[in-house]
Amino acid sequence: MTEQTQELKQGRMKEFMQLLPLTLEVAGLPKCHPERIFTPDQMDARLTSIRIAYKMSRMLLKEIADNGV
Repeated sequence: MTEQTQELKQGRMKEFMQLLPLTLEVAGLPKCHPERIFTPDQMDARLTSIRIAYKMSRMLLKEIADNGV
């Protein structure tokens, strides 16, 4: 793996972590009891919600950067 590829991956990870609080709010997933165990289908549904929310959060930030609020 080249150094440039590694830097790109690190940049994407940093962006994801910075957007994570907004992403989770946009996803609107309810908090659950720590002892609750999700089924694989429930986990998949929650991950899908987070993926979509992350894309929406990125689009919001790009829109703000381009046009302002």
